[in-house]
Amino acid sequence: MPVIARFYGIVIKMYFSQSEHGVPHFHAVYGEYNGVFSIDRTNMIEGDLPARAQRLVEDWARQHKDELLEIWQNQTFQQLPGLE
Repeated sequence: MPVIARFYGIVIKMYFSQSEHGVPHFHAVYGEYNGVFSIDRTNMIEGDLPARAQRLVEDWARQHKDELLEIWQNQTFQQLPGLE
């Protein structure tokens, strides 16, 4: 799973095989914690990230929603900046 961004110890990854993964989403890893986030709603739909890390990822996702959807739809790797 390619890494598309890193910030504050959080690693953002995305699978590129849509047929196996349904709704547009990405994965966030923070130490031993993991979360799956909807791109459309920019919220955590599964996982156990601490509340602060979850808020940071949601803020980041709102800033990069268009780019995330483009990556998902085109299945092309693109490195995105961290949280600003």
